[in-house]
Amino acid sequence: MLATFDRQLLAIKAPLHLQGWRRGLLEFWVFGIKEARACLFAALFFSAVILVPRNGLFGLPRYDVLLLAALAIQGWMLWAKLETADEVKAICLFHAIGFLLELFKTSSGIRSWSYPDAAYTKVFGVPLFSGFMYAAVGSYMIQAWRLFDLRIRHHPPHALATLVALGIYANFFTHHYIGDYRWHLAALAAGLFARTTVTFRPLDRDRSMPLLLAFVLIGFFVWLAENISTFLGVWRYPNQLGAWATVHLGKWSSWSLLVVMTFAIVAQLKHIKRRIHIPRD
Repeated sequence: MLATFDRQLLAIKAPLHLQGWRRGLLEFWVFGIKEARACLFAALFFSAVILVPRNGLFGLPRYDVLLLAALAIQGWMLWAKLETADEVKAICLFHAIGFLLELFKTSSGIRSWSYPDAAYTKVFGVPLFSGFMYAAVGSYMIQAWRLFDLRIRHHPPHALATLVALGIYANFFTHHYIGDYRWHLAALAAGLFARTTVTFRPLDRDRSMPLLLAFVLIGFFVWLAENISTFLGVWRYPNQLGAWATVHLGKWSSWSLLVVMTFAIVAQLKHIKRRIHIPRD
């Protein structure tokens, strides 16, 4: 059913007589629908985060219910052919990367945040569902690539982009011991992707924007989702233990850098790699 909806969504054309602000309004409306569709996994998963009671369901703790919900959503998307097997493998990699980061950040020597509720599916204090919060970003990127017919121009060599991504990931661990180099890495990423643009098709005409701007915007919306999750008590930062407070704005930069890393992984998928232009000069 959704596959049919996707085909119809991609086939929408603006009537020839529609011009000016009316055409712009239609384009913006279709753009919004495509964005919402690309967020399918994230929307369903965070709906579960919002709707599942703090004390769980049917005798299962909340974190366990969220894990079952995430697995069911992912399995359904694969069954419905909304994602390919290779794409699901990439999403599983995002889950693993995110879960390892969660293990480190919540460990006794670090305690950047914590998961206060009990669960059967906790490993060293981290619920298994937590990796799906990172996988949701990867799922969004994969879906958006198809729905918006994304093409990348002037992408840096994949080897350099991979090195920057590895540096970003390593810094999430090492900054607790040798200093935080996120802004150095951000400057490196900015220089590497300075000429890179993403071409997308919200309706029936191509539009383009700097890829760096896309990284920052996605990071902002992930930061908003993090505020909602901490408000609901799914996890807490140390400054939220007494009463909820807005997640520090500095986390926006961390999420934006994580988006850069996620993009580097998504770009390795064969059908996506073909749509990335790397200049030879």
